[in-house]
Amino acid sequence: MPRQARRKSHSNIYHCMLRGVNKQDIFFEDKDYLEFQDIIRKNKKKFLYQVYSYVLMPNHIHLEIKDENCKLSQIIHSIGTSYANYFNKKYKRVGHLFENRFKSRNVENVYYILNLARYIHQNPLKAKISTMEEYRWSSYPEYFQKNNFEEENKIVDTDKLLEIFSPEDKNNTEEFLKFNIKGVDFQESTELLEYEMKNKLTDEEVIYFIKKELEIDNIQEIQRYHKTYRNDIIQKIRKIRGVTQQQTARVLGINIRTVQRAYREKKELY
Repeated sequence: MPRQARRKSHSNIYHCMLRGVNKQDIFFEDKDYLEFQDIIRKNKKKFLYQVYSYVLMPNHIHLEIKDENCKLSQIIHSIGTSYANYFNKKYKRVGHLFENRFKSRNVENVYYILNLARYIHQNPLKAKISTMEEYRWSSYPEYFQKNNFEEENKIVDTDKLLEIFSPEDKNNTEEFLKFNIKGVDFQESTELLEYEMKNKLTDEEVIYFIKKELEIDNIQEIQRYHKTYRNDIIQKIRKIRGVTQQQTARVLGINIRTVQRAYREKKELY
């Protein structure tokens, strides 16, 4: 199946994800993290994009960026190539450092913009390797200790998210920090926020597989099937690697709770 072209975000904001090939670590010491941060700074000057949040984990990376010049692929390619060259030279290795094509999701509304930043900041906490405040390799310190960062060391355009909480006072980070401490609603936002890079599929690819594997031409008709037959189809879709519950609901045009109930059922296929 031909590779799907990336869809442009109406907001120009994207959630970009990179992971080490075979899930291997891509940062071995502090100098590696510092090098990657420097690469982001240099590329910001070159491509003129904005960074709303980011985190550098031992074997993967999250970036929430705004690219108004339609150069997303060039940006991520430049970042990835620059760091891979540094890493391979330093550790005397050859070959790809990152898995396949980078993953990206469009970020189209304020709810997603803020939840994504919170999810990114909570990665070290979720991985049980550090608190958000103590983790040096994310954008959270730039929000948490905003006044301690000299201009040339900044990576994040912090004012953009802070304006959502306090449009009259860009220096007031209290509400934003309170928001970051709250838990992420993973059940509602799993497809958008969870970092599952196991062959993530676009909606178009999911539709293609449903039609091909299940031999169903009119997918929208599924929502009108008898409950038993419909749930059996959902169970079969569940086995397609990379498909999430929320994506299944969206593609089929049915309620997410219906999909969740079908997932819980333990019975033989129709």
